[in-house]
Amino acid sequence: MKQAHGELTVATRGKGLYDISREVRQWVSKQQIQSGLLTVFLQHTSASLTIQENADPDVRRDMTEYFERLVPENTPWFRHTLEGPDDMPSHIRASLTSASLSIPVRGGAPALGTWQAIYVFEHRTAPEKRHVLLHVTGE
Repeated sequence: MKQAHGELTVATRGKGLYDISREVRQWVSKQQIQSGLLTVFLQHTSASLTIQENADPDVRRDMTEYFERLVPENTPWFRHTLEGPDDMPSHIRASLTSASLSIPVRGGAPALGTWQAIYVFEHRTAPEKRHVLLHVTGE
């Protein structure tokens, strides 16, 4: 059994979904593990990870719009507002999604479906640098 650890830095440009599938696939390929389990972990509380459709860009826009409507900014009863009106909504949006993903590795690559991609889901308005930890274990 082998294992490997890595890290990606993802520069976001504000709210939206950022496809990191290519970078994750390249990293997994370099580890020379043919069969196993990949863990992808985001070290932040105002962004998240998701696996979502990669073909139609309207899916990404609709996802972002849905979360904007679900948890709107400038909600008057939010107390955590020191970092701006998008901060507390970002924490809530992140808690509704996920900070980590577990993905099987088959044939030396993440076993994503045909229309699936791995995204960092940025919930903040300003550009951010997000850190994604990778861990793969297998043979």
